[in-house]
Amino acid sequence: FFPEMAGCLWKNLLQAAKERIIQQQRVSLYNSAHGYQEELMKKKLQQFGGGSINLSKEEDGIGILTLNNPRLMNAFTGNMMIELQEKVTELENWKDGKGLIICGAGNTFCSGSDLNVVKAISNSEDGMNMCMFMQNTLTRLVRLPLISVALIQGKALGGGAELTTACDFRLMAPGSEIRFVHKQMGLVPGWGGATRLVQLVGSRAALRLLSGALSVDPDRALCLGLSEETLVSADETGSLQEARAWLSLYTDAPASVIRAMKRVVTAGKELPLETALRTEKDIFGTVWGGPANLQALLRRTKHR
Repeated sequence: FFPEMAGCLWKNLLQAAKERIIQQQRVSLYNSAHGYQEELMKKKLQQFGGGSINLSKEEDGIGILTLNNPRLMNAFTGNMMIELQEKVTELENWKDGKGLIICGAGNTFCSGSDLNVVKAISNSEDGMNMCMFMQNTLTRLVRLPLISVALIQGKALGGGAELTTACDFRLMAPGSEIRFVHKQMGLVPGWGGATRLVQLVGSRAALRLLSGALSVDPDRALCLGLSEETLVSADETGSLQEARAWLSLYTDAPASVIRAMKRVVTAGKELPLETALRTEKDIFGTVWGGPANLQALLRRTKHR
């Protein structure tokens, strides 16, 4: 009786830990206590249509999220901002997902925000709410238990450059560039891109890139550690195939293991040391003795 009771209690503790971890990744940075009015912001953004965010979820656990507004170099319309939030929610609920590639249609990545949206919400209150809306969405994107890759073809400018920093890795096609052009608009990044850029390349390099509005080509990105690799193909289809092959090197394991791996890294990056260690312990408990672990023990793969 007691062993069964203890086993049941342990399972309940593990389930509670798992649910707590999942909930943490979905927590918004801002709510009404910060003056954030999400539903009001959505209504304003809905007025600016055009473009779409397309998501395909493949059987191998790789998702392809495509910014589709080639007429404006995939600039974010209000509609696209809302759709991005919806796709992130869909990805949060994708239990079999392991990896995600973010790319743009028409062989370019993203030129930031549609200027029609920027001009229409140029007052301070609307601007702050748009900032909070996109920070919430991109922070949830960062926290997805998927290994994410920005496939940069053509130009990633302004908000598009910020989006690349919300991915775990960046791959650049020949002739592509990342450029934080905010200074030229009299702005600073507002979607979390500056904070993430500092984490990626350090404060000195980030300050140079931001204050100089410098163009980062594939060679410079490699030197800065901003990009993992320069692809061979500049062709839209060819570079996507290369990106899939690259990502598959890191997603070649059961989804439960890949998702747990991403979660422990996110915890280590975001949480204070003791909290991160406890979270790592909780996540470890969700895979120890699980199907992938037991199969590996049967194969005795560790020391081969």
